[in-house]
Amino acid sequence: MEQRTQPDAERVVSRVAGEEDADKRLDAYLREVSGLSRSRVASLIEAGEARVDGEVERKPSCRVEAGRAYALTVPQAKPVSLEPQDLPLTILYQDEDVAVVDKPCGMVVHPAAGNPDGTLVNALLYHVRDLSGIGGELRPGIVHRLDKDTSGLLLIAKNDRAHAALSEQFKARTMEKHYRAVALGQMPQDGGLIDAPIARHPTDRKRMAVVPGGKPSQTEWAVLERLRGACYLDVRLLTGRTHQIRVHLQSVGHPLLGDAIYAPKATPRAPRLMLHAHTLAFTHPATGERMTLCAPLPPEFERMLQALR
Repeated sequence: MEQRTQPDAERVVSRVAGEEDADKRLDAYLREVSGLSRSRVASLIEAGEARVDGEVERKPSCRVEAGRAYALTVPQAKPVSLEPQDLPLTILYQDEDVAVVDKPCGMVVHPAAGNPDGTLVNALLYHVRDLSGIGGELRPGIVHRLDKDTSGLLLIAKNDRAHAALSEQFKARTMEKHYRAVALGQMPQDGGLIDAPIARHPTDRKRMAVVPGGKPSQTEWAVLERLRGACYLDVRLLTGRTHQIRVHLQSVGHPLLGDAIYAPKATPRAPRLMLHAHTLAFTHPATGERMTLCAPLPPEFERMLQALR
C-alpha cells in the first residue's frame, strides 16, 4: 500500500548565541532554537549534527559561549516499516501540527507483540497525510495513552516541535483530560480526590496496583448520576499512570463496570469497559490558542447507562 505521508526536507536551524545564552548546556540551548525535545536534540548532537562555528560538536553537555554561531541539522524523517491501513477512524480535528481522534473501544494504540497491525498508528499512517516525523521517523506522535478497551479522545502530534510542546504541557499538568466512567456501587460522597501511589502489582505483572513507594498518582471524581447499583462519574486525571482510573476506583471499592482485570467476576454484565475519554483541553503548540474538544459517548455506552437508569 502506498505511504501517503510526505516527510519534511532536511532543515538547518542556526543562531549566534547572545550574552543571555552564555553557559547554557548545548542540548538545552539548541532545544530553544529548534523547538525539538531535549532528548531528540541530544541524539542529533551525538550523531554529529551540531556545529559550533562550523565545527562538529558531539557533547550535549558542552557549554554555550556568547558570540559563537551554533547550528543544528535536522535530517529528513525516514519512512517506518509499519503499513498504513484503511481502518475506520474518526478525526475530530486536525491542522498542520496536531490531530485529535476518537479512538474506538477495542483498538490498540501502538503495534506490539500480539498486535502487529490493525492499530491506531496503522490507521493514522493511512488517514493523516501530512506527517513530518517524530524522532526522525515518519510516524505520528502519540502524546498520551489510552488502554485498548478505553474509547475516546487521543491527541496526536504531527511533527517534533508540536510533540515537544504538547509533551511539556502533559508533564506540567496544563493539559486537562476528563473521562466518563461507570463505577460499581454507590460512591459515599458526590465528589473527591484519590491520591494514592501506583506501581506494578507485586505478584501479578499484568496488573497495576496501589503500592507504597509507587509513582505519585491523583484522580479527581464527581458523581454525574446515581444509577441502579452503580454511579455515572466524571473523572479528571491529574497524573497519567497506566490503568490509573481503573486502579484508583478499584482501590476504594468501586471498580469500573465491565473491567475484566480489576472488577470482581460476579458483577453486572456490560458490553465493554465503561470508560470513555470525553473531554480534552490543551494549548495549541503553534497558535497558543486554548482548545477544548469533546467526544460523544459511544452508542453501546449510552445503552448501558439507559439500562441502569
